[in-house]
Amino acid sequence: MTLRWLLIALPASWLLAMLHASPLLVFGITALGVVPLAAAMGASTETLAHRTGPAAGGLLMATFGNAAELILAIAALRAGLTNLVKASITGSILGNLLLILGLALVAGGLRKPTLTFNRTAAGMGGAMLLLAVTGLVVPALFAVAHPAAAPAVSSHLSEAVALVLGVTYAASLVFSLRTHRNVFQGTAAPTGHETAIPVGRAITVLAVATVLVAVQSEILVHATEQVVARFGLSEVFLGLIVIPLIGNAAENAGAVVVARKGDTDLALSIALGSSTQVALFVAPLLVFAGVVLGQPMTLVFTPLEVLALGLATLIVTVIALDGESHWFEGAQLLAAYSIFAVAAWFI
Repeated sequence: MTLRWLLIALPASWLLAMLHASPLLVFGITALGVVPLAAAMGASTETLAHRTGPAAGGLLMATFGNAAELILAIAALRAGLTNLVKASITGSILGNLLLILGLALVAGGLRKPTLTFNRTAAGMGGAMLLLAVTGLVVPALFAVAHPAAAPAVSSHLSEAVALVLGVTYAASLVFSLRTHRNVFQGTAAPTGHETAIPVGRAITVLAVATVLVAVQSEILVHATEQVVARFGLSEVFLGLIVIPLIGNAAENAGAVVVARKGDTDLALSIALGSSTQVALFVAPLLVFAGVVLGQPMTLVFTPLEVLALGLATLIVTVIALDGESHWFEGAQLLAAYSIFAVAAWFI
């Protein structure tokens, strides 16, 4: 509800784009307009998932959970901004693991000195994330080990890895929603429907929000091209830091709120689950979307992105192993994110 006032950014961004205003201003206003749309899409998806049961609900969450970010990435891919798209993948994972989980632990830690959570579920989430990050890192390691390999080799390798990651994600849905769903009962995302949204309204909101996000994405990508050209900001910085914050703002704020209320299990589940979904679902989908759009996108990331992914995953896994945390560990995660953000700025 509190994000509705940001909807005024929608007509404002359209007007600024038509008037050919400053690219930086257009970028900022357009980005603000995406935030409430992403929140509406998330709320509508949760409503439908709640009504359809765990199996179909899990599929809906997988498909639309990162829909706003996925639409943004596809629009950028169509424009040939592959570096921006690849950076947005790693940036989304880093944002969830370091920024959002860090803020959540700080928010929860200020409420009580020791935060506890389900070690089993956290361990499984961490293991799944490690596997996902391995799949994203291997193509980059192959490129370093075989620099003389033809570009087609990297493309085919990325497609094969994307297929494996996608199959793994499908298996994870079966595992968490069917065969071992009792393990995840304490960590499932809340449906939050004390005041349930009617199904028809949820479908309408989801459809309208999807169309509007597509419109905003086209404006945003055009503004991004101009910002990169005029102000010298790199695609890597925009993709690593800015774009993920836009697409995940509503979901991320939710993680901090529930952590502040004392539900550390849920906050950890959101951070790990969203990161895993990006690596196992969004990244493979973008690889295959690149093939369809004639804009080949590999999973060969920059050395900074590879190092950041590996260290972030390692740090979060270590934190999750003992089943408890505190505010200072959250502060350490925020410090790590800040260091990577500063490094990305200078690229």
